[in-house]
Amino acid sequence: MRVKKLVCVVSFNNTTEAIAFEEEAKKKGLQGRIIPLPRQISSGCGLAWKDDIENIDIIKELLKETQIPFKEVHQIVL
Repeated sequence: MRVKKLVCVVSFNNTTEAIAFEEEAKKKGLQGRIIPLPRQISSGCGLAWKDDIENIDIIKELLKETQIPFKEVHQIVL
């Protein structure tokens, strides 16, 4: 059984924004990935970026730098 842990999840308004963020995150060297939007998060496009909670500040800064629209940055247990 997989151990659940606290992670950072970014929800987006649409798929285009999620894919655009994925490209920028990979350029920055982040190891996260696109996932289906978790059930705990009820709004958004259906795709989200999941990464280690330790990267939350880097993710927030990257969102600010790139000005890619997003819904919310969540801290949830998955």
